[in-house]
Amino acid sequence: MSSELMTLKLKVWRQESPEDEGRLVDFTLDKVNPHMSFLEMLDVLNEEIIKKGERPLEFEHDCREGICGSCALVVNGIAHGPQQSTAVCQLHMRHFNDGDEVVIEPWRATAFPVIKDLVTDRSAFDRIMEAGGFVSVRTGSAPDANAMPIGKVTADQAMDYAACIGCGACVAACPNSSASLFTGAKLSQLALLPQGEPERKTRVRRMVEQMDIEGFGDCSNHAECQAVCPKGIDISAIAKMRREYIRSFF
Repeated sequence: MSSELMTLKLKVWRQESPEDEGRLVDFTLDKVNPHMSFLEMLDVLNEEIIKKGERPLEFEHDCREGICGSCALVVNGIAHGPQQSTAVCQLHMRHFNDGDEVVIEPWRATAFPVIKDLVTDRSAFDRIMEAGGFVSVRTGSAPDANAMPIGKVTADQAMDYAACIGCGACVAACPNSSASLFTGAKLSQLALLPQGEPERKTRVRRMVEQMDIEGFGDCSNHAECQAVCPKGIDISAIAKMRREYIRSFF
């Protein structure tokens, strides 16, 4: 792996407000260290922009560890960039070459309106989760360890679905802007466990209906969502969601 500094030609989406049409703006960034993360590179870009007396680029992040899901960026047309199973905050510049052109855009979905530059409003996901409601769990003293036996295969599958960080890459990559993988993962993790049983039928109906209300499209099995998911959520979650929805009426 080369440690030589790189020069990148950046095309970055700038948008002053939700009402602004927005546009791609060209930047040339010199002395990019390949050991930088993608967000560190954007920090350096902002330093250069501020030196020129211009408004810095707005982008969202928090943990920078691939946990929170807030680093919502499309890099060269791919949600979270070219490295599979990686959130863009953990994407490093060593995956690019000196002289590369890098196009950086926000998520593209009607249900994810742009607030400013690369920041989008993904509160639609919150409302889907709120529609699912609570889980009835006995509180107080800790339950006996053997009170709710769960097979390893089932527990592992539930944990796989629970790995979803709600970043929205699935929506950004889907040609229909579907939130089926996100909603399916959140539903499936509870549908597999006894703790999710009491509200199982009402939960799936409410979350699927809220997904439609928010303006997300339907799934047509392109599997682009699975391809860009930083946590590798399988599209079997969507099939599980559909089965749960049908069963909820019986």
